[in-house]
Parts: sequence; structure tokens; C-alpha cells
Amino acid sequence: MASRKQTFVAPLPDQSTRVRLVVASSVMLTFISFWRAAAIVLNDLGSSAFYAGGLAEEAVGKSAPWFILGVMFFSYAVRAVYVESCSMFTRGGVYRIVKEALGGTFAKVSVSALMFDYVLTGPISGVSAGHYIIGALNELTTFYAHKYHLGYGLQLPEDSASAALAVAITVYFWWQNIKGIEESSEKALTIMKITTVMVVILLGWGIYTVLHRGAALPPLPTAGNLHFSDGALGFLRGTSFAKKLGLFGVLMAFGHSVLAMSGEESLAQVNREIEHPKLKNLKRAAIVIAIYSFLFTGVCSLLAVMIIPDSVRVPLYRDNLIAGMAMYMVGPEALRITFRAFVVVVGFLILGGAVNTAIVGSTGVLMRVAEDGVLTEWFRKPQKKFGTSYRIVNLVAIMQLVVIVLTHGNVVMIGEAYAFGVIWSFTFNALAMLVLRWKYKGERAAKVPLNLRIGKTEIPLGLIFVFLVLFTTAVVNLLTKSVATVSGIIFAASFFLIFSLSERDNKRRHDLTKRQMKEHFQLEHQDKVGRESLAIRPGGVVVTMRDSAAPFALKWALSNTDTEEQDLVVLAARMMAPGGPEYVDACDQLFSEHEQMLFTKAVSVAESFGKHVSLLVVPAGDIFAALVQTANSLEAAAVVSGLSTKLTAQEQAYHVGQAWEALPEPKRQFTFYVVKPDGEALSFHIGPHAPTINASEVELVHRLWLNMRRAPNMHHLHHSDIVTYALTRMASEFARDRQGTLEGLQQSIDERLVPRGLGGTRYDRQEEGGPGYSLRQPKQDANSGNIARTAAEITEVTSAG
Repeated sequence: MASRKQTFVAPLPDQSTRVRLVVASSVMLTFISFWRAAAIVLNDLGSSAFYAGGLAEEAVGKSAPWFILGVMFFSYAVRAVYVESCSMFTRGGVYRIVKEALGGTFAKVSVSALMFDYVLTGPISGVSAGHYIIGALNELTTFYAHKYHLGYGLQLPEDSASAALAVAITVYFWWQNIKGIEESSEKALTIMKITTVMVVILLGWGIYTVLHRGAALPPLPTAGNLHFSDGALGFLRGTSFAKKLGLFGVLMAFGHSVLAMSGEESLAQVNREIEHPKLKNLKRAAIVIAIYSFLFTGVCSLLAVMIIPDSVRVPLYRDNLIAGMAMYMVGPEALRITFRAFVVVVGFLILGGAVNTAIVGSTGVLMRVAEDGVLTEWFRKPQKKFGTSYRIVNLVAIMQLVVIVLTHGNVVMIGEAYAFGVIWSFTFNALAMLVLRWKYKGERAAKVPLNLRIGKTEIPLGLIFVFLVLFTTAVVNLLTKSVATVSGIIFAASFFLIFSLSERDNKRRHDLTKRQMKEHFQLEHQDKVGRESLAIRPGGVVVTMRDSAAPFALKWALSNTDTEEQDLVVLAARMMAPGGPEYVDACDQLFSEHEQMLFTKAVSVAESFGKHVSLLVVPAGDIFAALVQTANSLEAAAVVSGLSTKLTAQEQAYHVGQAWEALPEPKRQFTFYVVKPDGEALSFHIGPHAPTINASEVELVHRLWLNMRRAPNMHHLHHSDIVTYALTRMASEFARDRQGTLEGLQQSIDERLVPRGLGGTRYDRQEEGGPGYSLRQPKQDANSGNIARTAAEITEVTSAG
């Protein structure tokens, strides 16, 4: 493979009049373990376990669990296709892979189908969460009404009430994404830990119930045991075609169960953030996902048919099958009701999280095609206050709300349409990988198994089998899912038209912007950014800039920096969508109108101060990780940022500190300054540093030194020895009595009554001063008198002794 490093300098004769602008090609990323990667995918994939079994049985009859299990087995093969795609040079999921293999037209078609999948993921998850809550409330009121002879009690209309809850959930996550929700793998892992507790109880209790009752297995998945509903026959309704062809009927049943396999695209999206060794950890995550989804979605669907009576399973518990299992387990009624409540809580967590995943995922897909020049800058324009791509988030949320309102909370209708996007996005991905096998014949780090080599020719039997199964199922679904076919084709065609017209307009605008950028800036593309690429000295200052209308952080930095002594770098982070590439080729780096205004304003402000600045653009998956990685690469002494619209200065410093801790060694300490719009600034030390101590604390150490030095054999004692001994003793106490030490420390902190910054160091407002970044002098705190008295007491005791 050719070297990734590419450098481009605009070949214009007047380079001396232009400002040097370095654009990084490597994306600044944070990295996570395979456990967290698996948790993120399972938060999406695992949500289908709450509704897939009921929807499949509604469509094909009591044999549905066998098809769910078959889909879970087959999903591992589909996952192998994604693992192979992630091991290649292409990144970014279905869109990027299909574009590389089949070209831009097929890529736009495939991403249109994928958008249909993502747009429907939110509504089906939100409505399903509503069904679990409303179903539990209705059953609870019925239980107490019967117990106290009050009739049937108050019953809420399940579909309408569930739709209302889904709307509320969608609006909540819409607002969180407008503000810029913090995506946390830790949250996903926590949800999966709670879900795992529920799954273990469900499986253990369910198997015990089956053995205790001697329940029979569901009918085998043969053509004679299939009983399709009218809705499941689609365009074949009223014909005997499906009944005559047994294999066709089996394929129909498989197609109606395929929605249990949703969420696979999330694996490709999260791949770029998996820690080293990436491929090995990706395979580990795939195995964890396979085992977990098989046990949760597959086995639980099987147990549900064996435990819940036929008379109530589909009519009453179709949309909340796991809740039905809880109610028909062997055991005391109170215990079953308690577990039912636990199932509802877990279901709400994971299904509600899937709504957010759908918004984030679909926004990420649209941002990915926008980064590739398919969507116009109108879609990418950042929100003035929060800096998010609010127009794309608005578009996604509106489409999801429209789906919820039009379907009135009918899970069957949404699920039927949902399968269209799932199966066709998988099909296009498998076809693209098959083409890439013939297009690029080099060695791969991972391959879908079953490859037959005849001489120098390798036949990818496994990949061909996966594609044929997916394609056949997709075609059968076209005939048997009338709602999905009509709505899916209309949706995909509409998005394809939008993409095509937008891409044409965007190309015209991009050509104009490119010419303007070359006229004003000397563009250089670098693989990795370092001091050499910017030609700066160690100990410089990095200033972040996001809003050209409010460059107060840059003005503060320029007024407090002597650029003859310290180099100043203006950093603009180009936020990449989830699942974007790890490396952005120079030809793919499109400058938006917003970025052009940003760079022009930075140069204008610097010139007004009569000072020189360097300009740097870094693609980033996380703003704090990008900031810290850049500062470390440039060996910066200080980083200056404006006050966030949604975080306090202390919260900004905390996130910067967390990102610094995640850096590999060697890493450099620096001071982080947060500048308020009125020009005031707060500073925070990032990394290990000597604590700022006031005069009374110094006096206490000195008194201890004076008194201890009088003891025999202590003439060699230093002040540092006292501090070292005190810290070592505290560490020993902490190891023996963790809680007691923490309580004592908290009591000491409470007594001091002073604000604390990162690392426990006390900070107050930064005083405006001369050039440089000297630390402020600490204020006397409320505990100074106590320390002084302690020092005096030490002197008195020693004198008395």
C-alpha cells in the first residue's frame, strides 16, 4: 500500500503574501477496549430482542423462534463480512465500502437504504419501550382492580399511549443531540452490565420453568408448520404460490425474522475507535456480540414460546414478549411482578438508548456523505450556540416523529418497513466486498471463511454464500412486505434524488471555495502534525477557535503572548462523523464556507495585534482528545480555549484532563486556560504538577522541620523528607482503611471552603498581566488559621518537652 503521507503546496507565485495553513490527514481519536465496543453495538443490536420474537411469530406462526435462532447464526457470517471490510484500507461502513467497490451511484443508493434502517430504528425502539411501560401499567391496574373487586381498572390505549411516549423520548434525545450529547462507551457498558443481570436471571429462571413444567419445543421450521398472517403475505396475498413452494415459504419466514439482525452497521462505525491491536480486538468484540445476541435474542425467543401460553402470547404480549415471560415463570406472584418491573426498567434503558443511537447513527451517516461532498454546506452549518450540525439532527428527528405519528405506535407496521433498510444495506455491503475481492487481490488481514483456491485463483465461497442469502431474502421481502416495499422505495428514491442534486450543487460551490482558499492561504496537507510541519519552537501556545464572530479567546491569547518568544497556533477542529475514516485523503478535504470565514478572521485578528500566527486544521472524532493530542504533538506549554456554551470551565478542564490521562507516553504537561467572553480567564494545570500551597502551609512544614531536626541523628533532615513521609503514611493508611481515609480527607476539604480546580489545586480568577503565563499567587483560605495554630501548637509542645 502506498504511504499515507501527502503534502500539497498550492503552486502560486505569490506564496509570500499568503498565510500558511496546515491541514492534518490523520484523525484525532480516542480509543476504547473491545468490551466497550461490543457494548456500544449491543445497545443497538440487543434492543431487537425486546420485540423481534413477537413480530416474527405474528407473521409466520409458532415456529418463529427457530428462524430467529437461524438469523442469529447467520448474523455471525454477516458480521464476518463487516470484519473483513474493516480490515481493509476503506473506512466508514457501508457508504465508503460501496463507493470504493461500485462507485458513487451505488453508494448513494446503499446509504439511502441504510438511512431507512436508521430512521425506523428510533421509532420502533421508542414505541416498543412505550409498550413495555404501558403494558406494565395496564396489567398492574387490572391486578389491583381484580384483587379489590373494582372491575378492570383504568386501561390506557396501548398503541396511542406508546406512541406518545416514543414522541417524548425522541424529542428528549433530539434536544440532547442539538446541544451535543456526550457519547460515552462507559454508559453503554453500564447499561449492558444491568441488561446482563436481567438476561442471566431470565435464562436461568426460564430454563428452570421449562424443566419444571416439561414444556415442549416449538414446531420445527418446516413448510407445513408455517402459518403466515395476511399482512405477512404482502403482494402474494390471495394466491397459493407461497404454500406450493416450501423453500419459498421458508425464505419468507426467514425474511420476516431478519430484523433481529439489525445493528450490525454499528460495528463498522465503532471500529475506528477500537484500541490496538485493532483487528484482534475487533474480532473479540464480534465474538462477544455473537454469543450475547444468540443467548439474549435467540434463546429467549425460544423460551418465550415454551413458557407463555398460546392464548395470550401474541394477542397480549406480542410487543413486550420478555415482560410476558416474567409473568408466567414458576414462582411466587410477588417475585414475578418484581422481576417484571425490572424487565421494564431494563427495556426502557436499552430501547431508549437505541433511540439515541438511531439519531446519532443517522446523523453520522449524513455527516459522512456531507464530508464526501454529497450534501451541501447548508446541511453542515453549525448551530451558533452549541456548534452542532443541527439541521441534520432536525431532519432526522422530524422523519422519526413523522413515522411515529403515521403508524400510531403500531409496532408491526414499523417492523415490517424496518426490515427493508436492514436487509438491503447488508446486501449492498456484501456485494461491495465481493467486488473488492476481485478488484483488489492482495492479502487481507481478515477474510470471510470458506475460500477455495484453484491454482492462483481464489473463490470466496463463504462471501458468495452470504451475498446470495442476503440478496434472495431481500428479493423475497420485496414481494411479501408490501408496506416495506412501497415506503422503502419511495424513501430511498427521495434520498437518492436529494443526494444527487445536492452533490452537483456542492461540487460547483466547492470548486469556487477551493480557488478562493488557494488565493489567500498556502495549503499544506500533512499525515501527522508536529512542530516541524508548522515550523514552530517547543513551548508554544495553542488557541482553539470555533466561532468567527466571537474570537475572544484568540484576542486574549494575543494580548498575553509575546510571539517573538512563544509561537502561537490557531487550531480549528473539523469534527468527523461517527464511523468516519481514520485517515482523510487530501482530495477529500473540503473546506466549508464556515472554515474559510474562521481562518480569514483569525488572520485578521492577528494582524490587528501586529503578531504572527500559524493555522492548523485537524479532523477529530472528539474535540478534547484532538486538543490534547495536538498540544502534545506540538510540545505546547499552554492551550487557550473559549468558555463553552454547555460546560463550565471546570468541566472543560476535567474533560481535557481525562483526555490527557488517556494519552500514551511520553506526554507533556501544559496549562489550560478558559477565557470568558468578558476577557477574564481561569487556568488549570494539566498533568502531574506541584500543588499550589499558601504561606501558612509552608510555615507548618517549616515548623515540623525545625522541631524534628532537633532529635538525635536528624541533622540531615530536609523539608522534602517531611512531605515524602506524610504522603507515604497517608498512602499506607489509605491501603488499610480506604473509607476512613476518604472521610477524613473530605472533612479537611469541607473545612477549607475554597473552590477547587483540576487535581485538587485551588484556583481563582486569572489576573491580567504581562506576557507569558505565570501562575497566580494563591489566596489565603479559611483553613489558614487552623494550620497556623497547628504550627504554633507543635512549637509549644516541643518547647514544653
